[in-house]
Amino acid sequence: MLLSLAWRNIWRNKRRSLIIIAAIAVGLLCGLFASAVMFGMGESLINSTIDRDLGHIQIHTKAFEDDKLLTDTIPSVQKVLSDIKSQPNLIGASARLIIEGMISSATSSGGVRITGIIPEDEKKVTSIHNQIVAGSYFENEDANQIVLGLKLAENLGIRERSKVVLSFQGLDGTIIYGAFRVTGIFRTESTMFDRSTVFIQENDILSLLSTEPIYHEIAVRLNSVQNVDTVYANLRKKFDDLSIKSWKELAPELKLMDEMIGLQLNIFLGVILFALLFGITNTMLMSVMERIREFGVLMAVGMKRRKVFSMIILETIILSLVGGVVGMILASITIAYFGFAGINLSAFAAGLSEWGLGTILYPVLPISFYLSITVMILLTAVFSAIYPAIKAIKLKPATAIRTF
Repeated sequence: MLLSLAWRNIWRNKRRSLIIIAAIAVGLLCGLFASAVMFGMGESLINSTIDRDLGHIQIHTKAFEDDKLLTDTIPSVQKVLSDIKSQPNLIGASARLIIEGMISSATSSGGVRITGIIPEDEKKVTSIHNQIVAGSYFENEDANQIVLGLKLAENLGIRERSKVVLSFQGLDGTIIYGAFRVTGIFRTESTMFDRSTVFIQENDILSLLSTEPIYHEIAVRLNSVQNVDTVYANLRKKFDDLSIKSWKELAPELKLMDEMIGLQLNIFLGVILFALLFGITNTMLMSVMERIREFGVLMAVGMKRRKVFSMIILETIILSLVGGVVGMILASITIAYFGFAGINLSAFAAGLSEWGLGTILYPVLPISFYLSITVMILLTAVFSAIYPAIKAIKLKPATAIRTF
């Protein structure tokens, strides 16, 4: 009965009800879309970092993490790789030889991170091979090929097919020089990565070092971030003498952002709903003031005050939920469209690349977020109805009936 009365009371003044429903819907549409954009930016930064070079898990010796010395290599590396490849949900594992060195062209020079790789293994772990803007990614059998970032190429004044010289310290402490030809230039979302990292083939660097295969790092890629914890725990048990870290430990700032973004977005939408609370309260208060005589009659014929209170609460909840559902439907449609089409931010490419973000942003919002918003709408409705409801139940029937 109360529900039926509440529903009919809402539509007594259709214009006012539709205005507050539209205000709630538009407020939620804008708030949810803005939240999806912020969430999408966070997801983009995390995914691009994992795809670029981090992988889901990395393995080093504990000494290499501290000192980054050329001699701090992973022992029995082939056995370690074999055990990693037996793990479930694995896409790939890439062993890397890492040296800090110098790169020189005819016009300039600079410090770089030299990464020796097996290209076919690296393709399974990172996305660099898909981000080549000039040349190719180790597609032929030529020796001494080098693939480097676009920003580094610009700094050195070189292009595809140019020659560069790498210099670094060998295993015996002597300085080693090697000439390489640029066969590929890549461009990622991170300017810092593009100007500080070069890739060469494992055989070429081992030839310069005059040594058997050695590796400092193994990057592991899984089919889903949800499986990281399981594989991480398995590897920690098997190789307790090695340093095994997940992407959250390797990039703690990304972990913090991942954990904080949900809280930040809930606070953001909470502020929007708090602002809407005053509009809902005002609407319900006007409704109560217009029906003073009606409430007086209802209480005079025996309706208890608690039922009057409950009826006003129900009216506010229904009004808020209708606006909330409309807003969430519009928001989900908008987010789904832009999540597929993307938002082109190429006008801000330079600034975004400094943060490691791409120029196409795909808004996304987890389903669980809609559930929390529904709860927040209900709480907002209840709080906004309390004052008008108290105003109504404090009326004296005899006085209220004489009100016109």
